[in-house]
Amino acid sequence: MADDKKQPDSASELDQSNDDIALADVKSEVSEQKDADIYDDEGRIRSDFRKSVAASLDASDVDALNQFVEGLHESELGDLIESLKPERRQKLVELLGDSFDFAALTEVDEAIRVEIVDAIPNQDVARAIGEMDSDDAVFILEDLDEKDRQEILEYLPFIERVRLKRSLDYPEDSAGRRMQSEFVAVPPFWTIGQVIDYMRIDKDLPERFSQIFVIDATYKLVGDIELDRILRTKRHVRAEDIMNDSIHPIPAQMDQEEAAIVFEQYDLLSAAVVDHNDRLVGVLTIDDVVDVIHEEAEEDIKALAGVGDEELSDNVMAAFKSRFTWLFINLVTSIFASVIIGLFDATIQQMVALAILMPIVASMGGNAGTQTMTVTVRALAVKDLDIYNAGRIILREAAVGLLNGVIFAVLIGVVSAVWFGNIDLGVVIGIAMIINMISAALAGILLPLILDKMGFDPAISSTVFVTTVTDVIGFFAFLGLAGYWFGMM
Repeated sequence: MADDKKQPDSASELDQSNDDIALADVKSEVSEQKDADIYDDEGRIRSDFRKSVAASLDASDVDALNQFVEGLHESELGDLIESLKPERRQKLVELLGDSFDFAALTEVDEAIRVEIVDAIPNQDVARAIGEMDSDDAVFILEDLDEKDRQEILEYLPFIERVRLKRSLDYPEDSAGRRMQSEFVAVPPFWTIGQVIDYMRIDKDLPERFSQIFVIDATYKLVGDIELDRILRTKRHVRAEDIMNDSIHPIPAQMDQEEAAIVFEQYDLLSAAVVDHNDRLVGVLTIDDVVDVIHEEAEEDIKALAGVGDEELSDNVMAAFKSRFTWLFINLVTSIFASVIIGLFDATIQQMVALAILMPIVASMGGNAGTQTMTVTVRALAVKDLDIYNAGRIILREAAVGLLNGVIFAVLIGVVSAVWFGNIDLGVVIGIAMIINMISAALAGILLPLILDKMGFDPAISSTVFVTTVTDVIGFFAFLGLAGYWFGMM
């Protein structure tokens, strides 16, 4: 009896049949996963979700892909993009076309963002950027080559182009670069009724805002009004009668980290950004400030390790360039420490135990110095350490160094005396430990303060110098004391 089902007539038809089955499997998974949390218990993109998206990309199934990414927040889409292979990232953007949310590119590493944008025609980039908030648009534009950036700007309407150019003219990492150019501003003589009617009618208002600004005829900022205050005020009351004149405007030239400190100090949700003439040019919002705090903390951590602005998505050469400079400086300073050891080569030859024990003194001092340095660098960054409390903090760190030095001197002294059966050796290493722990504490706070005073970034340049100081003093103190104590010099 013949089979009612039609059989494939060739190998090509069989392959096509298998592809159709794979597509059907992908589509069946969409309905099950689209409403589920895309993250696993550890906060990573779920493996099954990523594989399903990858399958829809490999099959060029636009419908399935749209259902997978539909409803994802821009940050979730950014995490998904980062989890995909480079060729699939590009294909995702291509398949989604106009439905791709360009704001997701503000959530990915710079290298990935530039890689994706470079593969898209500038005219299409301009069309997408024209629909974004100005702060997000600037975030994408600032990483592009000057030629591409100018071409993209030329495609934009005149007013939008002027806004973005003004933000891009401000220094990198300044409040002007971070600000949003869209805001609501009214004159002081308007009534609350006029303000409400204006917000209802005007179609060019920002999508989200929590306050309106009051400006005079020259656009100078004179106050602000929270939206909840407007809702509780009668329509005939004038704006100047209820505005808050105790405002904290952010100069556009101010460093973004300093702006974040202002937000923290005054518990702000948003703040006006003004130019050098105190004219309102934009608004800085808490979501951008949270990003700034995260970036600055990450930057400090990377700087302390000497890796610059390296990202996980960087290629080999970029990572190599990021790390080479400070590794080379570290090599030079290590040679200096080795020279100090070389001065006591005769002492070491006569007593091998010194060679075994001397790394302990240097290592303990290095760790203690790094602890103090880390606290100091962060205190400088958030303005907690200044000329008024520096003396007290220096004394505190010296006392901590002394206390740690005494405790660890006793411990290592006893261990060394028992280990080598030489009480004098235990005394020598104990004294060297105290000297180096105090020196490490002082170096950990004084070097960042001096570098900061000289205009250098202490987060970048402190680590190598603090380590050098602790190594040199540790070796010199231990070997010098040993040579004097045992009469070997």
